[in-house]
Amino acid sequence: MLPRETIPAGPVNLRPPVDADMDAVARACADPEIARFIPLIPVPYTRADALFWKNKLAEHAWAEDGADFVMADPATDEPQGVIGVKPPDRFGNVEVGYWVAPWARGKGIATAATRAVSAWRFAQGAQRLDLLADIENLGSQKVAMASGFVREGIRRGAGSRRDGSRCDMVAFARLATDPGDPIRPYLPDFPGGELTDGVIRLVRLAPADAGDYHRMMGDPEVMAHHVPPGRPDYATTALRCRNAGYRWLAAEQAEIAIRDAATGAFAGDIQLSHVIPPLGEAMTGYSLLPEYRGRGYVTRAVKLLVEWVFAHTAIHRVIAGTVPTNTASHRVLERAGFTREGVAKELLPGPDGTRLDDVRWVRLRS
Repeated sequence: MLPRETIPAGPVNLRPPVDADMDAVARACADPEIARFIPLIPVPYTRADALFWKNKLAEHAWAEDGADFVMADPATDEPQGVIGVKPPDRFGNVEVGYWVAPWARGKGIATAATRAVSAWRFAQGAQRLDLLADIENLGSQKVAMASGFVREGIRRGAGSRRDGSRCDMVAFARLATDPGDPIRPYLPDFPGGELTDGVIRLVRLAPADAGDYHRMMGDPEVMAHHVPPGRPDYATTALRCRNAGYRWLAAEQAEIAIRDAATGAFAGDIQLSHVIPPLGEAMTGYSLLPEYRGRGYVTRAVKLLVEWVFAHTAIHRVIAGTVPTNTASHRVLERAGFTREGVAKELLPGPDGTRLDDVRWVRLRS
């Protein structure tokens, strides 16, 4: 059995729960954000539920070589959240999980607690710690990375939602032999969450954009230059919008909504995709709704995005690909400071099994 002790963790102390914590635990677990990502939490959550967790679930964990700790404020002893390690699985792997109370978020508490409980559990003999995060729970994924956990991939349909549907989980792990250094995102967030020049705003694509995005993808002009050909169905579009945050954090693709700065309306999208860190290269592409064309929005968006790329990432080359007949896109790229680099013959899949040339453009950091 693991020792029941208090673990100092900087802004919090990790200690076994006591009855005096239960009102705060119940108050925290009434938060919709916690209920959203921990579907087994009862709704509504009461003090009786908190006591059941402490006296039954947490005690069972301790008895099976797991542990549940309250994150307590070192000065007041007020609960700030909960963190635990599950009993080892049949391979000896241990899973870490946590939640932070609404009144304690944004202080680095979860990261400090995860780093401390990881060091403690390694000292108790664990060789591998697992951490699973809902694919839409970007906060938890950022905590995992800041705590030295390495992203290993997606476990498809491994989680569940409160409505009974299945969801993908992002798998992280840390080995006892890992250095445990914080893992910085290759693509950071926009400063303050957006880029703007006063005419347009660039913000991360969001679930609420699915309807406008799907309408844009049905426009003939957009479809004429889309790779691969063919309009995605609505379910695919909605999933793309929901998972945009994960793909950004994983440096797979920054999917960005172009918004009218005056009204906030969705005008189109721009992406930073095909990110190749060893080469310092990424690709951009873009589309607009018909009613926003002819206003220079795409040129503005490309300039804003590329300037952010060179100021805040290690990317050295931003490239773009266009079909030879897409002269409007050629003009956009020229105005945004790109130069034509060459032609890749029959690189792009076209309609009805055809192949199209790809006119390549590039803008360099220098």
